[in-house]
Amino acid sequence: MPHAVARLRDERLAKSLKPFVARGSRAPRCLRCRVPFSHCLCPWLPRVDSECGVCLLMHDIEPLKPSNTGWLIADVVLDTFAFTWQRTGVDPRLLDLLADPQWQPLVIFPGEYATPQRVVERVERQPDKRPLFILLDATWTEARKMFRKSPYLDGLPVLSLQPEALSRYRLRRSTRSDHLCTAEVAALCLELAGDSAAANTLDAWLDVFTEHYLGAKHHRQPDLHNAAHRALQVPDGSA
Repeated sequence: MPHAVARLRDERLAKSLKPFVARGSRAPRCLRCRVPFSHCLCPWLPRVDSECGVCLLMHDIEPLKPSNTGWLIADVVLDTFAFTWQRTGVDPRLLDLLADPQWQPLVIFPGEYATPQRVVERVERQPDKRPLFILLDATWTEARKMFRKSPYLDGLPVLSLQPEALSRYRLRRSTRSDHLCTAEVAALCLELAGDSAAANTLDAWLDVFTEHYLGAKHHRQPDLHNAAHRALQVPDGSA
């Protein structure tokens, strides 16, 4: 069954009046991993258990971009949910998710943009609840607007991350090296929640995806024996 981001992509495509054409999309791509068939990374698709959930609130065309890393989160974290952000409304399914008593929702955003009483820097697990990390998947400019104009998030705590390393993301240009991509943010959240296995797997999956994506773009073969590939090596050695 397609994961949440794949389903959201299909919903978005169904609403499009004209086909979405990504840059550099002439080569036929694998529908599962979004990389040209010559560099398909599906044999390394990881499987890992996680007690955490991730809710991706995605700006309009993010699900359609082959370089979007929210897709990678959904590959790794089974309980990933994805919704399109709406300027003048909200998906009722999102409200149902936020009200579900099994979840402990946390909005992931820099604390300087929230009132001090909302800001936390650790994941304090509540009894009988699982952390649900709400990530605003968009450009930095778009994400700030989303944070300001989503009143249904106003009553939720804001988890402010303090990353120690600069971003490794190389698929889109950014003016700030301290702005992490969505998958890097999710991995930090998982680590804070004590889910190191899922965090490390997601980091490795991002590295493998980047290696294959850029390999296809620059017509070079990825290093199938580097640390990230070895970390995701399937037990039977078929990869």
